[in-house]
Amino acid sequence: MVLTLFVVNGMLSWEDYTSGSVPKEQANWFLQTVATFITSCSVEQIRLAPDKFISLCKRFKDQVLQLQAPMQGIAPMRTAIRKLQSSAEHLTSLHSDFLLLCIVAKCYKAGLSIMEDDIFEVDQPKDFFLYCYYGGILNIGQKRFRKALEYLHHAITAPMTVLNTVAVEAYKKYILVSLIHTGQVLPFPKYTSSVAQRSLKTYAQAYIDLANSYATGKISEVEKCLETHVDKFKLDVNLGLVKQVVLSLYKRNIQRLTQTYLTLSLQDIASTVQLETSKQAELHVLQMIHGGEIFASINQKDGMVSFHEDPEQYKTSEMIEHIDSSIRRIMLLSKKLSAVDEHISCDAAYLSKVGRERPRFEIDEFDTVPQKYMTM
Repeated sequence: MVLTLFVVNGMLSWEDYTSGSVPKEQANWFLQTVATFITSCSVEQIRLAPDKFISLCKRFKDQVLQLQAPMQGIAPMRTAIRKLQSSAEHLTSLHSDFLLLCIVAKCYKAGLSIMEDDIFEVDQPKDFFLYCYYGGILNIGQKRFRKALEYLHHAITAPMTVLNTVAVEAYKKYILVSLIHTGQVLPFPKYTSSVAQRSLKTYAQAYIDLANSYATGKISEVEKCLETHVDKFKLDVNLGLVKQVVLSLYKRNIQRLTQTYLTLSLQDIASTVQLETSKQAELHVLQMIHGGEIFASINQKDGMVSFHEDPEQYKTSEMIEHIDSSIRRIMLLSKKLSAVDEHISCDAAYLSKVGRERPRFEIDEFDTVPQKYMTM
């Protein structure tokens, strides 16, 4: 087989490349050779030996990271994924490696391009956890907090019998993104595994304390919590995200004012939300107007802010097209779920397990026929 011959005869062993004794020129040759192979290899052949192809690609990923050249591996790894996939709905073992390269290279858009497809087929559970975790980080990097929340939610609610590190780290970021996007952390849904519900909070106490202080609506309480746990946040490489949580509380407090007042001075806004100056209040209001978080106008002469209703009437052609697209996607998803449900219902392993768990009934446990029908 071409792939096997290529791996065995055409390359140095991986141990040689990771020993640190290989010159940079030789390592670059390795990367170029693998990249060329990935681009030109036959899809039919690599699918006959997927494990060897995956192993080669993972070594390629490790090498570009070792050379601190993650950008060099993005295009070949994306090609490798497309060649390895049986369909666009297939999550391969290379997805998480590709997303990791995008994160290290800070090339977030390249990572998002491969996350547009809905996933229904997973090779290994570990692949799914890492895919969701890295997907959450990529969306955080793009300030797409709603989508990041979705990916992190999948990582902590996916079925698991033993708690894993990926789920723990995902839960920490899930708390922070929840505070930024919604202002609260919702309880675990019922379908979350029991081990996750019991243990996740134990490993994220600093983040739970932050959520509790956030719920008070007081900046001073949040900053106090940040100061208390700053070392923990630094260790988890989440300090930047925590600072965004603090900033989001300013915005959320301003949003609350729009529910009470029609007009308010910048100075009053500053004092209410605990900003130092009216200039800072003006900056926050302008950022929120630009981001569509509030609808308001500022009178520069008297420093008054007027809050307005949402101007969206939901009757433009763009909005109708968006709603129609969402409906069609939901209908497609419904059909897919029905097909999966039917497939599981006919699965021999599932039926066997259900049959073993179902209690046996004795004949005398059934209700007898009422006497009045016996006499008819």
